[in-house]
Amino acid sequence: MSRSRLAPCGPGRWCLSGTLDFSTVTGLANEAGTLFREQAARGLAHLEIDLSDLDAANSAGLALLLEWAEIAREHGIRLTYRQLPDSLNRIATFSNLQSILPLKS
Repeated sequence: MSRSRLAPCGPGRWCLSGTLDFSTVTGLANEAGTLFREQAARGLAHLEIDLSDLDAANSAGLALLLEWAEIAREHGIRLTYRQLPDSLNRIATFSNLQSILPLKS
């Protein structure tokens, strides 16, 4: 079974590691929903998620990142992703979704 982990790695910054696929996205979706609610309750306006430690990701992972962006927006948090893996970048580009991903340049 694939493993994934979302952990704090600095002020207003979280690191996502492991695998983003059909076996991990449901748990991560629930975990992030709680995270966004807690951060919004603390008055946090911006949150960055570092993706540099992902081992593998597929279309389910991209769907999760898009869902997180929407959930964060609903909580008044500006979410950005840092270091989108090539696999997700290719899927996003092919699907014409790259422009709606909140990527940090």
